[in-house]
Amino acid sequence: MSLAATTTPGQPSPEAGHIGRIPVRNLWLLMLYASDLFRARGAGLVGLEDSPDDLPDLVAEILAHSVEKRQRRQLSQGYRRRDAVLNRVRGRIDILQTERHLLLSRGLVACEFDELTIDTPRNRFVRAALESVCRIVRRQDIAHRCRSLATGMKAMGVSGEAPGRAEMSVDRFGRDDADDRMMVAAAKLAMDMALPTETAGNQVLPLPEREVTWVRRLFEKAIGGFYDVVLSPLGWCVQCGGTLTWQIDRKTDGIDKILPTMRTDMVLEHKTSERRIVIDTKFTSIVTSGWYREETLRSGYVYQIYAYLRSQTGRGDALADSASGLLLHPSVGEEVDQTAVIQGHSIRFATVDLATSPSDIRARLLSLCAPVWKALS
Repeated sequence: MSLAATTTPGQPSPEAGHIGRIPVRNLWLLMLYASDLFRARGAGLVGLEDSPDDLPDLVAEILAHSVEKRQRRQLSQGYRRRDAVLNRVRGRIDILQTERHLLLSRGLVACEFDELTIDTPRNRFVRAALESVCRIVRRQDIAHRCRSLATGMKAMGVSGEAPGRAEMSVDRFGRDDADDRMMVAAAKLAMDMALPTETAGNQVLPLPEREVTWVRRLFEKAIGGFYDVVLSPLGWCVQCGGTLTWQIDRKTDGIDKILPTMRTDMVLEHKTSERRIVIDTKFTSIVTSGWYREETLRSGYVYQIYAYLRSQTGRGDALADSASGLLLHPSVGEEVDQTAVIQGHSIRFATVDLATSPSDIRARLLSLCAPVWKALS
């Protein structure tokens, strides 16, 4: 699937249109499903599919409310390494700088010390999210509120450069700053939603490969997040990113170094109905050109989902012996939904149209968890 941001003079920019053939509002919907915010407040956010254009306003409002709540209790603090020339010793003495500049003769000393500050990477990231989300919200009162909070954070001392997502990915919450979770989750989603607007322009702009990779990972996380929030209250257990083990009877010493790992995108289980669905998502066309026919399923993907199912049987696990598989691809305008029962395992090959309405996307994802035996009878 090729992605491109397309605008021409007189037409709306991508934030009101499409990234390639995918509506930006549907990318916002995927971002919502993939976010920690959706998992934290899923019950309160379900049902927004009918008004996805309002998602940035909602996320901005949640972010603003979280920041205001934290400010009332004071923003969380952290330690920052500083070098300074002082008239008293603080932390470690920098002997080289002290001697080089003859500071002792003037009653001064160069020191290296840790300083408690609110100018932390986390707070800088939140401030940057407030500034970014203003560009995509519709309601001017929310935009003004976010800009005012960002300006206020700068005035309070949160003035450093915003960290990247890589730095924020290693950020950990302690017991004393657990209240920051909602604020940071909303900030991450706000930053993600602002990404498509950065491609606005008057010419066709193909997205670089890293952006295609980003959308592929977004699709996978969105499917997992959606099923986690929507199906968990119905008695389903949703596991994302699990690892399956091979049933090995005998092995040589070096096989563990070269045997591939079976890592699933997600596994859905419903013990009451004794159902297990192993789902693997791909961000490519579900079919490709074959040698002897016009279209064929990609053989590597079929072998992969087959291995996920058959490798777990024979252990006395009833759910594994009757597990079904779902190979899920995105599509734009062309739907595929075919099923085959192979050695007792139902394997479904399906697509979800990302160019359709958000409510249809939700209905499609829910229907893919429904049994397919009627369709095969």
